[in-house]
Amino acid sequence: MLSSKSINKAARMAERKRLRNRLVRGSTRTQISKVRRRITSRELELAKQEMVAVTSSIDKAISKGVIHKNKGARLKSRLMKKLNKEQLAES
Repeated sequence: MLSSKSINKAARMAERKRLRNRLVRGSTRTQISKVRRRITSRELELAKQEMVAVTSSIDKAISKGVIHKNKGARLKSRLMKKLNKEQLAES
């Protein structure tokens, strides 16, 4: 057991935050990979719909402090770039 009440409380809080961060990060990664799969399989309409959800998910992760704002911007930018490139190729 840890030596003081405040250290115990800090450890409990850190564990709760770790679990929350893991959940948010994991679900965001899953959504990103779904969009990437849709883009590569040329299901662009579904990819557009899921892109809205991914953008929201990334923004929530940024606001909760799970990921840095620049990383979030980079992820969204790269996904949109891929999606737009495929849309142009299809046209």
